[in-house]
Amino acid sequence: MISPNRAEPEVTRELALHHGLTDEEYDKVLSILGRTPTYTELGIYSVMWSEHCSYKNSIALLKTLPRSGGRLLVSAGEENAGLVDIGDGLAVAFKIESHNHPSAVEPYQGAATGVGGIMRDIFTMGARPIAALNSLRFGELSDSRARQLFRGVVKGIGDYGNSFGVPTVAGEVYFNKFYQGNPLVNAMAVGVVKHSDVASATAHGVGNSVMIVGSATGRDGIHGATFASEEISEKSESKRPSVQVGDPFTEKLLLEATLEVIRAGYLIGIQDMGAAGITCSTMEMSAKGKSGMRVDLDKVPVRESEMSAYEIMLSESQERMLLVVKKGCEEQVKSIFDKWDLHSVVIGEVTNDGIVRVFKGGELKAEVPAESLVLGGGAPVYIRNAAEPAYIRDRKAMDFQSLRSIPDYGRSIKTLLASPNIASKRWVFEQYDSMVRTNTSVLPGSDAAVVRIKGTEKFLAMTTDCNGRYVYLSPRKGAEIAVAEAARNVVCSGATPIGITNCLNFGNPYKPESFWQFKEAVAGIGYACRVFNTPVTGGNVSFYNESPESSIYPTPVIGMVGLIENRFHITTAAFKNPGDDIILLGKNRGDINGSEYLQQLFGFAGTDAPHFDIEEERRIQECCLKLIQRNLVASAHDVSDGGIAIAIAEAAIFSSFGCAVQIPNEKSLRNDFLLFGEEQSRIIITCPRDNQREVTTLIRQSNVDYCLLGVVTQEDKVSINEIAILDGEELREVYSDSLGKRMSS
Repeated sequence: MISPNRAEPEVTRELALHHGLTDEEYDKVLSILGRTPTYTELGIYSVMWSEHCSYKNSIALLKTLPRSGGRLLVSAGEENAGLVDIGDGLAVAFKIESHNHPSAVEPYQGAATGVGGIMRDIFTMGARPIAALNSLRFGELSDSRARQLFRGVVKGIGDYGNSFGVPTVAGEVYFNKFYQGNPLVNAMAVGVVKHSDVASATAHGVGNSVMIVGSATGRDGIHGATFASEEISEKSESKRPSVQVGDPFTEKLLLEATLEVIRAGYLIGIQDMGAAGITCSTMEMSAKGKSGMRVDLDKVPVRESEMSAYEIMLSESQERMLLVVKKGCEEQVKSIFDKWDLHSVVIGEVTNDGIVRVFKGGELKAEVPAESLVLGGGAPVYIRNAAEPAYIRDRKAMDFQSLRSIPDYGRSIKTLLASPNIASKRWVFEQYDSMVRTNTSVLPGSDAAVVRIKGTEKFLAMTTDCNGRYVYLSPRKGAEIAVAEAARNVVCSGATPIGITNCLNFGNPYKPESFWQFKEAVAGIGYACRVFNTPVTGGNVSFYNESPESSIYPTPVIGMVGLIENRFHITTAAFKNPGDDIILLGKNRGDINGSEYLQQLFGFAGTDAPHFDIEEERRIQECCLKLIQRNLVASAHDVSDGGIAIAIAEAAIFSSFGCAVQIPNEKSLRNDFLLFGEEQSRIIITCPRDNQREVTTLIRQSNVDYCLLGVVTQEDKVSINEIAILDGEELREVYSDSLGKRMSS
């Protein structure tokens, strides 16, 4: 029986509201418990029912996504990360999550602990991480604060990932004023596991021991989950204790110890302590196993004195795991963690009544039904009001012909290549170790990274993609394009797309316009994933990405993984051989709506996302993959930001060759529209002249539009329709050095 504790604050409705619960939710807590909660219980419900943990404003829509089928071994949300079969008894585990709010307050630690958290999600599954990716958004680099955040985030990612020993192989970075007060830091990890070694986040078996392993618990990160469930404001600067502190060297030890103990067969279940710390892991594991737990917080290793039950339960200190160990195997587990110089302490046991009881100092501090706290259980579920924003409802078609003409197309190409959204991200990825473990086959900078699975003939291609401007202009179509471009990048690398993870970054769901954007984007992702047969393995929703100035562009980042089963199918964007034919798969339409050209040269986002036909996209991707798998093409590169002129220039920049191309202009489009339009579903391929007949025959059989553009040249010049003739070395300098120069100015 719980008795009042005079040393703790009295729990009142006002205190509950201060913790982020609504009146309705507090009433629900009173109903569940049949009494006023203790202070520790109030903290437990506040974090578990926060948006960050409960997904209360998103789960109903997320359930409409394709979350099972295909190669999936577990349905989305069932485990710490998605799991996809890749044959021969192997599976790939992958997931992406946000660390936006912590990175806005403390960019270095916010980004570093984002990497650490996503890695733990992977190796808690029993998988060894083999690659890290990221997707980043910042304000315009003319702003000193944006540069400070950018610099801190990149260093945090690099320092943690490099020290941990997993290569950071791919990612994307965009800059726009709408991210000025609220940067986005999304971290993705990919790992490989044998089917027989997969671990589950569950607790069952009365009397089995509950152990905490890894680092000691401190006060860092308390209420991090609730911090991530509110808008960033001036008060956020006072919440520095909400930002966790990471230690990659301890995490490396924890990785090795965790994989060893999983493979030894001593465990019933295991879960990472991320958001909400011990609270989340005890409640979720108990609920999944339809069991309960008895936990003694006096046994939890702590690194600060006089920590209360409330603080220990809510701490988000990093590099910790909760284990449920088979009775009698505790000493064997402890010996493994001792070998790796890590804490491993029995702090409780599994019960069978569905209740988690928390003790401290001999007193019962919390007694709550686990099922009442978790996703799909008793946690609240809402569908918020949705209203089409005025900028969508009232938009009118724009006559782009009225835009002033740009006479110097070569200069426009260089302007776009120097744009931070298109320019090489070398300044970023040179701070990352991309080659550790020696399995990286295609390095950062190509359409997708490719990583070898050691000991096999298999390779994984992986990418992150989203154009937030497209999603802002047309949330449903923009989200479809995000999935399509991720798949296109994977296909251009020679891989068959097998699944996605997503990180859905949006504004305040209580604002009808923001929730409408979210609802439309989820519908677009679901439709596109069904077309491309890429089920959603899991992911993350990050709401409340708003600052006092504005909401972010809605940014549903797609992380996609593809499988390559023959090393000769690995394909990159660079031109390979002088004399190769250059062929465009797809059709030029000159649609500059939503384009980087429109934004950079005219300061205007547009009125709609560019042209996109998903069935056309599917046919083109299938055709491209057939050509690659039949060893008919030398290179493949998707046309995206900046249009076909930029895609051609990039293929030359990535190589030491030039090209002479003539882009057909059958509809008498303006030259700048032809060169820089961003209509989707286009891929530039090259092939040896001897293969041209077979290539074009297969393209026609695939019912795909195409045209012969020109030829790869020995001379290092890029000639496009003879209206832009550019020196290759000059283009490389503009493309490669632009971002670094901005960051050093």
